[in-house]
Amino acid sequence: MQATSALSDGEYPFTLADFRQIAAILRADVGIMLTDAKAPLVYARLVKRLRALGLENFRSYCALIATSEGADERRRMMTSLTTNVTRFFREPHHFEHLKTEVLPKLVARAKKGGRVRIWSAGCSSGEEPYSIGLTILSLLPEAARHDVKILATDVDPDILDAAREGLYPIAALDPVSQEDRARGFQHVVAASGRKLWQVAPALRNLVSFRELNLIGDWPMHGPFDAVFCRNTVIYFDEETQAAIWRRMPPLMAPGAMLYIGHSERVLGTESLKNVGLTTYQRAEAI
Repeated sequence: MQATSALSDGEYPFTLADFRQIAAILRADVGIMLTDAKAPLVYARLVKRLRALGLENFRSYCALIATSEGADERRRMMTSLTTNVTRFFREPHHFEHLKTEVLPKLVARAKKGGRVRIWSAGCSSGEEPYSIGLTILSLLPEAARHDVKILATDVDPDILDAAREGLYPIAALDPVSQEDRARGFQHVVAASGRKLWQVAPALRNLVSFRELNLIGDWPMHGPFDAVFCRNTVIYFDEETQAAIWRRMPPLMAPGAMLYIGHSERVLGTESLKNVGLTTYQRAEAI
């Protein structure tokens, strides 16, 4: 297929060259790879941006995002093209392992005045870090009185705002037990009259949300006692995936756990050993 071939006969002209320029910018900025098969998705998600900007075609849009003046639009483009599929207690075996195999030691440490840190990398709209927090509260209801914190990071600033707000549709909490709902949420009614769940202070105060690009600088120092990095690096090429996995162990405490997505595998480091279903452990020495 020629790079000048039209990919859409819709409202805005869209060529393979346009798509590949957008894909190259997205990969350079945040590491996400888009194959040519994703062209219809890119068109569908970015059409609204062209309308908002009053542009006539994707060629003009590509010219804009290629300039320094287009930096803000590049961020909006990234937000539009980032996949944010998540739910509470997704892949529940990870949370069961955390609760039964990892947290008892960490809770004992916290009760003696020790420090506990867990990182949710690629936290999306907050369901993952709040699920971690609920798991902690189930064993340590007074966690807020101890040095226990969850760092939740994502590259998308808009989705982080939603996570901080902590408002979820009633159905979103279907996977959450009645006990966890009572511990971590409260009912609210939106201005529209819609009933929602909102994260309560006891849960919210455990989580700090920060913007972080996994292929950029990592300003945190750790050490983390557990890391959740699930269904995130799957969007990167193998070289980038391996580079990210190699950066994890130095930020993890000896024996700390890493939980990854069901379609992912750890590459490029011997410092993370597979100890269970999509569960890895940092070696005692690296």
